[in-house]
Amino acid sequence: MSYGFVALYTALTVAFGILPALYALYLAFTDENGGFAGLANFSKVVDDFRFLPAVGHVAYFLVIWLIALVVLVTVLAVAVHAIRLRWLGSSLRLVFYLPGALAGASSVLLWLFLLDPTASPVGGLLRLLGLSSFVQVIVPAHLPLIFAIIAFWTGAGGWIVIMYGALNNISAEVIEAARIDGAGPIQIAWRIQLPMLRKWISYMGIMSLAAGTQLFVEPQLLSQASNAVVPNDYSLNQLAYQYAFQQNDFNGAAAISLLLLVIALALSAVFVLRGGLFETD
Repeated sequence: MSYGFVALYTALTVAFGILPALYALYLAFTDENGGFAGLANFSKVVDDFRFLPAVGHVAYFLVIWLIALVVLVTVLAVAVHAIRLRWLGSSLRLVFYLPGALAGASSVLLWLFLLDPTASPVGGLLRLLGLSSFVQVIVPAHLPLIFAIIAFWTGAGGWIVIMYGALNNISAEVIEAARIDGAGPIQIAWRIQLPMLRKWISYMGIMSLAAGTQLFVEPQLLSQASNAVVPNDYSLNQLAYQYAFQQNDFNGAAAISLLLLVIALALSAVFVLRGGLFETD
């Protein structure tokens, strides 16, 4: 029975993961006529005046999001675990999961409403910050923070629940021994819980990094809603979309996708090595 379940997953992985990746690899090293192009497609997209700004936008967003995610999710999970109220077992877990239940486009549409000072329930706060119109809120300088807030709101709840479950797996005897030795809640969190969560934090970082490098839905919808105040080539995925469907250059789009893959794998390797993800106890 187990082989049957694995076979179905393997078939879907091959059909929608491995084969498209191999086709992208083929396109990236060929020209529009199918001839070998070497690194010409890569040099073309890197020399594009839109490429480096898109890299900067995605990098800035990732720095804000990953730091906020790792720090706040870990702190909140430890705090929730320390409170240990009975109703946290079911009710609060559902609340944490609800934002993630919204699809990416639905989440952005909700935030379009929240970011408009004339209609938002937090419009007073936005006006207090000197933002009196939707266009003022979504100026390009604010976008990395806005996208990080949207991503955190959507994904943090699920990770808090996962971290909470990981904390429950820490032996109660270890925590009790630390208390007997005079350790307080902060010392227990810093010296026992956080080291034991290191692999889970690394896993969260890798998965969030993979999702963050593919930033597309949020800037794409904001670009349409703002009449191009947000550029339609803000992120690397958007730039690849422009190459494929506006310039009819699928080879250039494939080159961008491979560059994204290489960058994501390199950064993920840092999380794996620093977090000891595959170390055995």
